[in-house]
Amino acid sequence: MEPVLNWAVPAQFTITAATARRFMRRALLLNQPAATIEAALTHHGFIQIDPINVCGRMHDLILRNRVAGYREGDLMRHVHGEDQILSATTRVAFEHHQPATGNLAVFTHDAWPHLLAAMQARTKIKSAWSGRLTKAEREIEKTIFEAITEKGPLSSDAFSDDRKSTRVWGMATLPKSAMQKLFFHGRLLIAQRQGIRRHYDLPERVLPAAVLKLPAPTKQETARWEALLKMRQRRLAWLKRAELAVIADLVQPVQLKDGPLLHCLKSDLPLFDQLDGSQGSPPPSLLIAPLDPLIYDRRVTQAVWDYDYTWEVYTPPARRVRGYYALPVLSGHELVGHVDPKADRKSGKLTIVSRKVRRGHATKPAEVSLAKFLGLRA
Repeated sequence: MEPVLNWAVPAQFTITAATARRFMRRALLLNQPAATIEAALTHHGFIQIDPINVCGRMHDLILRNRVAGYREGDLMRHVHGEDQILSATTRVAFEHHQPATGNLAVFTHDAWPHLLAAMQARTKIKSAWSGRLTKAEREIEKTIFEAITEKGPLSSDAFSDDRKSTRVWGMATLPKSAMQKLFFHGRLLIAQRQGIRRHYDLPERVLPAAVLKLPAPTKQETARWEALLKMRQRRLAWLKRAELAVIADLVQPVQLKDGPLLHCLKSDLPLFDQLDGSQGSPPPSLLIAPLDPLIYDRRVTQAVWDYDYTWEVYTPPARRVRGYYALPVLSGHELVGHVDPKADRKSGKLTIVSRKVRRGHATKPAEVSLAKFLGLRA
């Protein structure tokens, strides 16, 4: 067991990969799940969303290991409501795109002002997916806003205009393309989902007035927010020079023995004193989401976990190493292989397309747990 560190605080300290792994499990809520979705969201800053549903959607797979009693679909119910749509005054989170990556995520309200600059910038670029409106899209813009103002949240299929608009992901109707861009620009927001179908509404009917009135931050303030968001999401991370420059007062350099220089939040330093390196009952094995914060940065995953993982959902079949939606297996403090599951909702069964796990590590309990979460038989 490594000596207990004294947080008086050293300018830099060195840890082994074993200590880094124990720290990451604890800091990323994998040892002791949060009591609520709100607590997990506040801890991580955002939860990435992905619509693909092979064995559960990405955000549900991320949160099922982090929130006590989490049920499939709970995040969307938390954001938008269940039996009826939440009002602006009762909402505590919203969906939008990360400025740096463009990934769709659920954010807490404090993120809103820091997204505005990216929204405004998109209105000026040429992009079929998120850029300025085309002439045809501008022509139906007024119709869209009038209909939503009168009727409330609407999806693109509420409009009879079936003209096509070529986008990055293929063909779509003109209303769908226009509404997607207006969402990217912050002029419409997602107010409800039916499956993966989005229903848009006006920002003032989705976000509380106090949030919309938050003062616009400076570029420096938003850069600091983005860098801190990265740290909140991953807890042990490799920082670019520009990122470190704006949050140097909030982070602690951590030298990985025989590895790269990483950083953690100073507020997480007490967790190192709580790590127990003794051999006790190992934590149960977990199936990790492909975009889980634990493995999101491949360089850190390789350095800390000695595990090279790529999400292969967009990889041509002939080049896949693990499988279309393979989930890494976290056994104790090791990543020991993968399981590629597929939910057959029609037959009510979770099937395993492929499995490759280091000898001596059982995956059946984790597979049964996933099946139960999805309401299926293992």
